[in-house]
Amino acid sequence: MTVLPGESAARRPLAERLDAWLGDPHDAEGPLGYATAAREDAAEEFPSAACAALDSLGVQHYYVPAQYGGTLTCLPQLLELVRTLARRDLTTAVGHGKTFLGAVCIWVAEEGAGAARLAELVRAGEPVSLGLTERAHGSDLLAGEVVAEPTPCGYRITGEKWLINNATRGRLVCLLARTAPEGGPRGFSLLLVDKAELPAGTFRTLPKVPTLGIRGADISGISFDGAPVGRDCLVGREGEGPETVLKALQITRSLCTALSLGAADHGLRLAHAFAAERELYGRRMLDLPLVRRTLAECYGDLLAAEALSTVAARSIHTLPEELSVTSAVAKYLVPTMVDRLLLRLRGVLGARAFLADYHAHGRFQKLERDHRIVGIFDGNTMVNLYALTAQFRTLAREFTARAARPDREAGTFSLGGGLPQLRPDRLRLLARHGSSLMASLPGNTAALERAAAGDARLEPAARSARTLTSACGELHARMGAARLLPGGAPAESFELARGYSNCFAAACAVGLWRHNSQASPLWLHAVLDRLSSALEEAVPGSTGPLPRPWGVEEEARQPLYERLLERMAAQYAAGELFSLLPCRIAEGPPC
Repeated sequence: MTVLPGESAARRPLAERLDAWLGDPHDAEGPLGYATAAREDAAEEFPSAACAALDSLGVQHYYVPAQYGGTLTCLPQLLELVRTLARRDLTTAVGHGKTFLGAVCIWVAEEGAGAARLAELVRAGEPVSLGLTERAHGSDLLAGEVVAEPTPCGYRITGEKWLINNATRGRLVCLLARTAPEGGPRGFSLLLVDKAELPAGTFRTLPKVPTLGIRGADISGISFDGAPVGRDCLVGREGEGPETVLKALQITRSLCTALSLGAADHGLRLAHAFAAERELYGRRMLDLPLVRRTLAECYGDLLAAEALSTVAARSIHTLPEELSVTSAVAKYLVPTMVDRLLLRLRGVLGARAFLADYHAHGRFQKLERDHRIVGIFDGNTMVNLYALTAQFRTLAREFTARAARPDREAGTFSLGGGLPQLRPDRLRLLARHGSSLMASLPGNTAALERAAAGDARLEPAARSARTLTSACGELHARMGAARLLPGGAPAESFELARGYSNCFAAACAVGLWRHNSQASPLWLHAVLDRLSSALEEAVPGSTGPLPRPWGVEEEARQPLYERLLERMAAQYAAGELFSLLPCRIAEGPPC
């Protein structure tokens, strides 16, 4: 079957082809248009027409790996698609894309017959949900009270899962249930439950829960009352449920960043258009220094988030054994950066950021509300920071001990190279040998410095990279000295984890520069400058002694952000995605 028909991927990016087929989002009648999304949000209505349109294009085939008859050959494809959907409407992206989250545990467990059957249903457009959380326990999965009691033919399920996306709409639920009375890490299993096969009266769906953002999404729940399922519903082996879930979440956390990238593009586009048209104090807002600097810095943050997200998605294939670190960094840092980016853009838009009807279909206030959920699901900010603190000693030890692996670096950073097939069996709950991506920073910084010796344009970026590399070494020393307390990590450890995440993103940016030909070093300098500022905010004094001559630093930065704003304005005028790579958008250049 041809999915997303159009020109070959070599000539047009997948995201560009999808966006073109979805049409101009300014079209008031389109199911994935801005006006439609605003009406559905006001009515708290699920975007059924939008999801049907995506099904007709075969987008759901990208939720199924090629080995099971789907179209997904590499995870960066999915990052690209979800980013495209999120740029238009986060509710639709979450509602439709949830199927991948529901199905990914099966792909990780590599269930032959079960995976083949699930793949067939997903390709047919059946939504899948993931039943993990409960009212009283939230993210504490090992406290779950839903019980799957063994029977001669399979299991009998009793209990309630709550705050489950697509619990009502989805035909299939990948359910985490207690299969051993004592519970514990080996006392829970995953079951793929087909509601269409359950006897009447053995389950009921719970009412939709009103939410501040993604109002139309099916955030509800499901209650089981002795629901019988066959043994063939078991995903993987009995007792492996928590381990499978944690490994699967490493993949989805790495890809959740696509929602934030789409949201950032949407918000920046709205703010830039408004600033270019609005007059204030006798001149355009876009000519005011503070507005210009705000837009440029937000654009730099978006590019930093894109660099990290791109490398994280590729590393699912190339460095799966390190994904416990990479995914935690990506899932913490990118949504957090975009939340702050949207907050700053709200200041540019002023009152229009809060109006639901007066300006641009109220898109910004909806966008900001919708995006707040991204930092919560698949493990919230604290969960991901804690996952880093738990690995501090290993990360610190391996940062200086491990040798460079140019082959593995090139495979991850080089965007022109192919990716190996996904190997879920190589996923690990902990990165026993640290992070290759972080360890690449000193060597790639040295390469940047050598290049800067022959190209003066690279010197500012090299200077920022040197500062970050030095700070990174000191940060690892402090991480190695940190100790877990009986009640968990001390508060300082979370600050170190935030700083580590910014250094990690810098390593991704410098690695991308080294392994891909770039016409201009502008984006790298801007990204490293933004990450350096964020590192200093997280861990004061890490990038140099305090206090500093603020005026001197700002004078040096001003030309950088003026040039960066020109790059952003050029992409806007050309009708392109705000991105490191060229990609046209369906609405085209502004009228």
